[in-house]
Amino acid sequence: MTRQIHVLTGPTAVGKTALAVRWAELHRAEIVSCDSLLFYRGMDIGTAKPSPQDQARVPHHLIDILDVREQADITHYVSLARAAVDAITARGRRVLVTGGSGFYLKAFFGPVADDVQVPEELRQRLRAQHASEGLDALVAELRAINPGGLGSLDTANPRRVLRALERCRASGRNLAELAEAFARQPAPFAGWEVICTRLDRTPGDLDSRIDVRIALMLRAGLVAEVERLLSAGLRENPSAASAIGYRETIAMIEGRISREELPGAIARNTRALVKKQRTWFRTQLPEHRVIDADSAEAASLF
Repeated sequence: MTRQIHVLTGPTAVGKTALAVRWAELHRAEIVSCDSLLFYRGMDIGTAKPSPQDQARVPHHLIDILDVREQADITHYVSLARAAVDAITARGRRVLVTGGSGFYLKAFFGPVADDVQVPEELRQRLRAQHASEGLDALVAELRAINPGGLGSLDTANPRRVLRALERCRASGRNLAELAEAFARQPAPFAGWEVICTRLDRTPGDLDSRIDVRIALMLRAGLVAEVERLLSAGLRENPSAASAIGYRETIAMIEGRISREELPGAIARNTRALVKKQRTWFRTQLPEHRVIDADSAEAASLF
């Protein structure tokens, strides 16, 4: 019997949660989250986390697995996702992966991480070098290690430059050699048939849903949620603190924008994210089905 994983994805606010829960109920499935913000305990309102009622209707996995101060890690995610998928199938149930975080979603279609281990001491040393010498010095060192060029690396992005330099220094290999070794790796879910459906809506429809969603989040207590998370150490996790909805609310709390400006700021950044998500889905996902979420029937998503 072919082992199958069903993937339901689509941009933020498209309506994945309701359809995913209904499909899972109809097909004796359990849901594996592929949303990098749902990992964090306490990040509930601003992430539109599935409600306790929805989670009671269908078992969900990889939600509320990290403290807000902990950094998410793709290698850890893949390990947890494999364990969840294996356990679900061992129970004789179907697997439904749902979410819109591209990097984590990609794990179901191909390799996403290699075995290069970066010592914390090296990581800290390079960050200190960045702080004292600037980004240009790191890029110059990276070019010296990679005389054949840096490919598509965004040399204006400090995080990506640091990550590339860490991996080169830790492995003793250049980026081309690392890419070649990466391409030879087996995919985490090799041997599984992965069936993907992407939900979409017209731009106008999605814009309206974004506005409604933001209004509901604010009414539900987003500002109070962010204040609690700041007290719990949210700033210690830059990835979580910079998430849309949270970074704008932090700016409001710190007086950098007004309460009246907050909904508009969240909406603008959400729409920019949706644009990036749509581009990623079109260019990075393998062949998949696209359906209009407005007319989608849960029974026939796949």
